[in-house]
Amino acid sequence: MTAKLFMNPNPVVLRTSDTIEHGARQIMAKQRRSLPVVDDEGRFKGMLTVSCLLYLCLPHAATTDKGLTSVSFVQTSLDDLRERLREKMDKPVTICLKEKETVMVVHPDMPILETLLTLYQTKANLPVVEKASGKLVGMISYYNVGAKILEEGFDGFEAELEH
Repeated sequence: MTAKLFMNPNPVVLRTSDTIEHGARQIMAKQRRSLPVVDDEGRFKGMLTVSCLLYLCLPHAATTDKGLTSVSFVQTSLDDLRERLREKMDKPVTICLKEKETVMVVHPDMPILETLLTLYQTKANLPVVEKASGKLVGMISYYNVGAKILEEGFDGFEAELEH
């Protein structure tokens, strides 16, 4: 048995040409911490994360390499945060991408125990990427795994999972 067993083959994805606004709306609507980003050929490019969206709301001085370690002295309002984000809304999601080289991925043929260990260690949804093509073929979440494990053999769980 392999990672394909737990994989959602039709995940919500963003394209490299999508805007920050579209990505933010998708993350909020789907209540996700991150969404995979693919190019026009479906190759995995990275993840847009809620951390990125928070990053875009922070003052520039707080996000540079040798930036501020505390911003307690800076006065800001909800409108200020909105404006910082609004300035970036028409930019492509790629300005803030957690790039594929820094994202843990699994392959469709990875054994299930190795897949579960990877999911446990990363504590984040896992992109499932074909080795040869680099294409995103699905995503694995804690929910996917739990639903699959609990769908048979646990009285009462099947009915609860359907609702």
